Amino acid sequence: MEGKIAIVGSGDSITVFKAAGVSAFAAENADRAKELIRKIAKDYKIIFVTEELYAPLTGFLKRFDEQPYPVVLSVPTSEGSDYGKELLKSAMERALGVDILFND
Repeated sequence: MEGKIAIVGSGDSITVFKAAGVSAFAAENADRAKELIRKIAKDYKIIFVTEELYAPLTGFLKRFDEQPYPVVLSVPTSEGSDYGKELLKSAMERALGVDILFND
């Protein structure tokens, strides 16, 4: 599991990650994403989830906040809203104590 990173998302939003060597898992809806996350959670340290799939799974994903790994993060997409950005900002501020990316 050392340093393994994955992304769960739909369509083109995962292509860039795949090109960067991240394991990519396609999910057409939240139910499929939930199934995939359950399956890969033991094998990956970081799992990115595109925001359109992350939002409906917020309750399910809270369980991962209570353990060190995997870290599950929402990733903003061109089809999404600012939801992913706000979650990423919040997680960063919680971990580092400061916003180093968005500086809002």
